[in-house]
Amino acid sequence: MKTRLNCPCGTYIVGKDEDDLVEQTQTHLTESHPGMEYDREQILFIAY
Repeated sequence: MKTRLNCPCGTYIVGKDEDDLVEQTQTHLTESHPGMEYDREQILFIAY
């Protein structure tokens, strides 16, 4: 299960599980990178 992701901007995101990681990452993208949208598969592809 992937629960960690490093955003290229330097933000380190940790989720309790994959669903939480995806939710947190999408929230980060909305707040910090307007216009950048990734779906679940794309987020999990770059997560570890």
